[in-house]
Amino acid sequence: MVEVKGDKARLRAVADRTRHLFGKDEAAPAATRRKKKSPQKTLFAELDETEAAEGGWSEMKGPPLGETVLDRVHQAMILFAAGRTEAIKRFLVEDGAGADARFWKLAQSLSALYPKDTDEKRWVDGVLARKKGWGF
Repeated sequence: MVEVKGDKARLRAVADRTRHLFGKDEAAPAATRRKKKSPQKTLFAELDETEAAEGGWSEMKGPPLGETVLDRVHQAMILFAAGRTEAIKRFLVEDGAGADARFWKLAQSLSALYPKDTDEKRWVDGVLARKKGWGF
């Protein structure tokens, strides 16, 4: 979670923790930039490519609950980054990760701390924006 080099310590990026949080080697969700324009594809070709690129994300079950509240917030952020809305809903509502008030308080605190133009800020804000719709 924290990387120490000499006399400096830094909190590892959320995308760097994907393997630890999900227990398998997943690709970093949305950390890639758009490619240059390519010829337009059909809708079904794009869907096939997306499903192939997702690999392990296509499973219906969500991740196991993390050990700490920070792990759970990071898991929700990674699922949001991967566009797995149903998996986030299952993780927070059915598995109960969102029932803990500490989850939402920490998510709000992280949102305030992340610099405004970072992926992590966008991901945590995306999770927070759906809070009311999930009944929390």
